[in-house]
Amino acid sequence: MLDSFIPPHGGYKNLLTYRKSQIIYDATVYFTRRFFRKGDRTVDQMVQAARSGKQNIIEGSMASGTSKETEVKLTNVARASLEELPEDYCDFLRVNSFTEWSPEHPCTKRLRQINRATDADYEAFRKGIEHENPEICANVIFGLIKVCNYLL
Repeated sequence: MLDSFIPPHGGYKNLLTYRKSQIIYDATVYFTRRFFRKGDRTVDQMVQAARSGKQNIIEGSMASGTSKETEVKLTNVARASLEELPEDYCDFLRVNSFTEWSPEHPCTKRLRQINRATDADYEAFRKGIEHENPEICANVIFGLIKVCNYLL
């Protein structure tokens, strides 16, 4: 059998960055619906940044078969989109007099453990994302974003 002219591509669902970005998107939608007023411009900004990160990972993966340059550019766009989100979560923590977890915080250590599982999905993070304490919710999502940006 001859090798295909266009190499295999589009396996984005297997990418760890895609799976993390999907959790980030779902968590951001949940978070903004829960903690922001309907119609608040911040909601649109946060949700669109999370969506753009996820969608550009998909587009980069699909383009990889024909253009590595396009793949790299779209991956950079994904990272740039996801770089906006941490600041929004930091703002939320600051204006509500909450604390951003330090690297030594016990919850940060637990979050790192969960993040190491390559098969971790939304369900693995649900307890933190949907916690009754908004400080915990914001820090868990913030931690997910840091990991995804590092991987990108």
